[in-house]
Amino acid sequence: MKRNVLIGGAWPYANNSLHIGHIAGLIGGDIIARYYRGCGDNVVYVSGTDSHGTPITLRAKEEGLKPVVIADRYHQEFIETFNKINFSYDLYTTTDTSYHREKVMNYFSKIYQNGYLYEKEIDEAYCETCKVFLADREIIGTCPICQGKAKGDQCDNCLTSLDSKDILNKRCNNCNNLTISKVNKHLYFKLSAFQNVLTNYLYQHQNTWRKNAYNESLKYLNMGLIDRCATRQLEWGIDIPIKGYEDKKIYVWFEAVMGYLTASQKVLETQNKDFEKFIKDPSLISYYVHGKDNIPFHTIIFPALLQAINVDYQLPTYIISSEYVNMNDEKMSKSLGNLITSNQLVDQYGADPVRFALIFNGPEKKDTNFKLEDFITTHNKFLVGILGNFINRNLSYINKKFEGKIALGNINPIIKNKTIETYKEVGILIEKGHLKNALEKVFDYIILGNKYYDEEEPWIKIKDNLKTFNDITYTCIYMIANIANLIHPFLPDTSLKIKNMLTLKDYKWEEEEINSSINIKSLNILFERFEIEK
Repeated sequence: MKRNVLIGGAWPYANNSLHIGHIAGLIGGDIIARYYRGCGDNVVYVSGTDSHGTPITLRAKEEGLKPVVIADRYHQEFIETFNKINFSYDLYTTTDTSYHREKVMNYFSKIYQNGYLYEKEIDEAYCETCKVFLADREIIGTCPICQGKAKGDQCDNCLTSLDSKDILNKRCNNCNNLTISKVNKHLYFKLSAFQNVLTNYLYQHQNTWRKNAYNESLKYLNMGLIDRCATRQLEWGIDIPIKGYEDKKIYVWFEAVMGYLTASQKVLETQNKDFEKFIKDPSLISYYVHGKDNIPFHTIIFPALLQAINVDYQLPTYIISSEYVNMNDEKMSKSLGNLITSNQLVDQYGADPVRFALIFNGPEKKDTNFKLEDFITTHNKFLVGILGNFINRNLSYINKKFEGKIALGNINPIIKNKTIETYKEVGILIEKGHLKNALEKVFDYIILGNKYYDEEEPWIKIKDNLKTFNDITYTCIYMIANIANLIHPFLPDTSLKIKNMLTLKDYKWEEEEINSSINIKSLNILFERFEIEK
């Protein structure tokens, strides 16, 4: 029976290029999506660009442009990046589509009608010169901790996260005049109403979520959930469908996570499928893939919003939350000049080598450090020395001795059993989000192939026992055919190259049984060795 699977990749913010840390945190979604598609399941894999919020508005002011121009510039760049790295989204969209806006406004109204939004008056910084209430990023002043220069949400000097109300000598970032405090009304989301529901929900997933997701969520719940402001005094964003709030927009934390619903609904509509039935399916398997800085949005806020909309909406099953990637032992920073974008790396080395490195040496369980020397060493050892070597030594020999014609033979039963077992073991690991272990298990299988080839010595058997030679060769070709399937979720380009060389069937997550002679269609080196000196 086909399973319903929803996979959501975190929505990158449209204010800077995507570096390798972003891709490392998101690549798990593509692996999982490709795996389930290979199983023949109903997969919806979505993401998009987060196009609203204060930073985009401020950047637009600095560049003398409209916010939509800034947002669209990065959205197009993100599409290019994800295409280059071979992410297979069913839909990569943006929060600035009319479809998303309409659906989010409907969800906002639904939550308001269900009694989970209420009006509250608060004191906010107001600029009498510009005659506007100021968002956090529009406030500058003095840090109450170190007395350094601070923005409304963080000190530039000591890097402490701050609440704008605690900033001293508050001034408007636009005109530099002192602000005053003025009462403003907002709508607040009753996050506190879901304390018990989310606590029980968390305990149910203590053995299935990644450790950082569980611990971070537990910390928030132990502190006690606090209601959150759901509206903001902005010109750029999604309108609030409630009378009396025409001068405000829906806060970006609310509408961005709603993108998982709006994008999924859009995909299912194009497939003529019922979104409500899909999202309420008790057996729905869902994955939310992101960096650890986004954990509470996916484990606390998003589940609470789902419950506020409809208690039958299924909550996240798996949280695939990655740690950080540092660059040469330092946190990646534009100002330090140690930031490498995904596009730069893929343009120079290719998609699959980058994908392999970000999975094999990725931040799945702890912060990792990216060094070009390590990247090259890993590539040469595993992709060239193990995978490429096994494929090339087999096919080159057959090409040389038999003009690419592979005779029918008997497959070694031990290898056959190991193949079937590998599909099961790797599949379980992928489904549980243990992607690095899954990739290692695939390479254990490839290493077995190299070991089998060495021990059986087909170059000797060909001289005195052609039948045994054919059996060895056919077993190796059988392994190559299944390697093409097993690596597909991780290395889709390489998988396709192997299949094209042998004219194999399309990828499926199942044992590929070959039972006829095969001709090598073409023979190409899968991976070039990289030289550190270059």
